Amino acid sequence: MFLRRKIMKKYSKEELENIYLDRKMKLVDYMTNNKIDAAVFEDTEERRNPAVRYFTGHPSDALYIIAVVDGKATDFLVPWDENLANEKSVGVQILPYNKYERKNTTAVSKILKSLKIKGNKKVEIPPETPYPLFLKYVDALSAIGWDVLCHDKSIHDFVVEMRATKDEYEIECTKEAARVGDHIISEIERGIRENWLHKEMDVALLIESELRKCGCERTGFDTLAAGPARSWAIHAFPGYTDAPWPADGLSILDFGVVYEGYTSDTTLTVAKNLNEKQNELVELVEQAAKESLPLYKPGSKIKLAGEKADEVFAKAKRVMPHTLGHGIGLEIHEFPRVSSKQDEKAVFKPGMIVTLEPGLYDPKLGGVRLENDVLITKDGNEVITHSKIIRI
Repeated sequence: MFLRRKIMKKYSKEELENIYLDRKMKLVDYMTNNKIDAAVFEDTEERRNPAVRYFTGHPSDALYIIAVVDGKATDFLVPWDENLANEKSVGVQILPYNKYERKNTTAVSKILKSLKIKGNKKVEIPPETPYPLFLKYVDALSAIGWDVLCHDKSIHDFVVEMRATKDEYEIECTKEAARVGDHIISEIERGIRENWLHKEMDVALLIESELRKCGCERTGFDTLAAGPARSWAIHAFPGYTDAPWPADGLSILDFGVVYEGYTSDTTLTVAKNLNEKQNELVELVEQAAKESLPLYKPGSKIKLAGEKADEVFAKAKRVMPHTLGHGIGLEIHEFPRVSSKQDEKAVFKPGMIVTLEPGLYDPKLGGVRLENDVLITKDGNEVITHSKIIRI
């Protein structure tokens, strides 16, 4: 029986507040060095941004405003659901959305107006802001003496890079998601060998049921369960059907589970009664995973791992049609991308959690992918999920 372990019990309220404060102070240092007085982050139905949860603990649907006042962080959460914010947020002042006519521009302008900041004041809004909304911000904020900045390579991009390197709490949450995912993989293999999993839909619904029994929030993305007739697609569409799974040939399952906002991401392949060419695909993918893993280490150029996988496949005159991996966290795809095309300057850093997922796909043979999540440590790496090729 799966025993649930609550991550939150490991951290006192004071410890959590210190973790969130440390994140904010890194942001404040950046703002101070770049002469930015305030920044706005939006998490709405139109524009999702996990930075709101990253800095406040509040799950979704809110504005987050942070300002530098006398060298210190002054921040505000403007949630759609005040009750949820009171329950989930950490170390931030809550101002209900209803107080501001449920308008972002009104909330931001009134909050910034209340701050005692002198001189030429600058505020950055999200680069995804639509132009008509940008103009509304300019009208509202210029009237109270604020310059509005909205551009690429901004404070928002800095936060994306911040989030790439996880702190201890984020690592623990991701490891818990990984542990639940491993439990589900064990249940799936049991269902296959005991012959009570028969359809793509069966395995998808099993994942949904088990993750909630284990205290997770949701799947990290729509589960992709593809039997041999559809496994040639990198991401099968639709995600799953009533088709047989597994069946003779190559069947793929790609899924993730979310614990306290942080997702795992794993892919397993079921290999059943394969022919020689299908076996070759499986062996190539396993070889690429094995030879690329040692390059997931601190200080190593990220592109080298991608090049190693490409090299393995090129020798067999095969090409992998996607990157070798990507960061995971509050989003399923985060910085960095693990690819032979990655920038020369990009290196693995301790605290990054990235996928390793070589795959090959053939319209006649089917597809095979093997994906696990890898934590970059000070000395090397730790594979925190245990997906595999299930041979039957």
